[in-house]
Amino acid sequence: MRHKKISRGRLLTAMTGLYGSKAILRSIRHSVSWATPKEFYELLNKEFSFDFDPCPINPTVNGIFCDWGKRNFVNPPYNKAIIGWLNKALIEKEKGNMSVFLLPVRSDTIWFHDIVLKYACEIRFIQGRLYFGEKRTNPAPFPSMLVIFK
Repeated sequence: MRHKKISRGRLLTAMTGLYGSKAILRSIRHSVSWATPKEFYELLNKEFSFDFDPCPINPTVNGIFCDWGKRNFVNPPYNKAIIGWLNKALIEKEKGNMSVFLLPVRSDTIWFHDIVLKYACEIRFIQGRLYFGEKRTNPAPFPSMLVIFK
C-alpha cells in the first residue's frame, strides 16, 4: 500500500483547522507519547496479566516516582526520559517485579546498549509497524520492540 505524501503547508492548514492552534499542532506532530494500540495491549495482557501501568494516557501521578505493581506494562514517552523509565525498571526488577516495555527500536542509543542489552531478559522485535492511537490510518514512523525485565 502506498501512502500519499502531504505537503507540510497542507498538513499545517488541515490540522490547525481541526485543533485551532499551531501550538497544539506542533505538540501532535512532535509527540513523544504514543497510545498503545488496544488490540496489541490486550494480546500482551493475556500473556502477562498486567496489574499496573505507570504511563497511562491521562496520568494522575508521575509513574516514575511511585511504586509499581508486580506485573507492569510500560509505554513511556519516546524522548530522552526513556533512560529514567528504564532505570526505574531496574529498581523494580530488584524488588522482584516484572516490567514489559513497548519502545521504539533505537539500537544506536546508549540506553539500548547500557540497559536493554545488559539487563533485559528478553527483547522482541515487532514485525512491521504498529498503528498507534484510535485511528489506524498511518503506521508509526519507527519500528517497535518489547523489552522485558524480570
